[in-house]
Amino acid sequence: MALSREQMAQRVAKELKDGFYVNLGIGIPTLVANYVPDGMQLMLQSENGLLGMGEFPTEETIDADLINAGKQTVTAVKGASFFSSAESFAMIRGGHVDLTVLGAFEVDVNGSIASWMIPGKLIKGMGGAMDLVAGADNIIVMMTHADKRGNSKLLPLCELPLTGYGCIKRVITDLALLEIKDGAFHLIERAPGVSVEEIQSKTAGKLVVEGDVPEMVI
Repeated sequence: MALSREQMAQRVAKELKDGFYVNLGIGIPTLVANYVPDGMQLMLQSENGLLGMGEFPTEETIDADLINAGKQTVTAVKGASFFSSAESFAMIRGGHVDLTVLGAFEVDVNGSIASWMIPGKLIKGMGGAMDLVAGADNIIVMMTHADKRGNSKLLPLCELPLTGYGCIKRVITDLALLEIKDGAFHLIERAPGVSVEEIQSKTAGKLVVEGDVPEMVI
């Protein structure tokens, strides 16, 4: 059974570590903020100038002036800082973000990512994605394994305009956790109830399967 968006966020949250500075991209990566393990000390950073995002607000705690880069209302944790987007991007470009979680339209076996435009559709702009993939060493992509038509989003080569080349190391989809190395996707974990055969059938790029692949623990 494919993972829900919330379950994907829960699995990504297991990649967080104490003391990390983390940027969560627009879309489903923002859900990770709701699943930071209890007692873990880390800072979530947003390109629009917020360091120290908390989980999404309730009706009682909502503040319309407190938003993330995707213009969603958020909360701020104790010790949060507010600054200009110029300083925020200096932090990103300077390599001071320990982990970045991004959404994507496509990822290929070289670790390249296409995440900012589909030709013929409305383009709002690239946002901070290009800076994030250039400034961070540890990037996880969080996306569905296939598009709405069932076409694989894990490809031999990205077909859409690139956000970055050779920068993605891990992909967590609704079906699997995969590492990208040596020109292939390596299957590390599979979603509960999802077979290796299903993952193989929905992965267009080279997929390496070694031994018994364990199910994810959510």
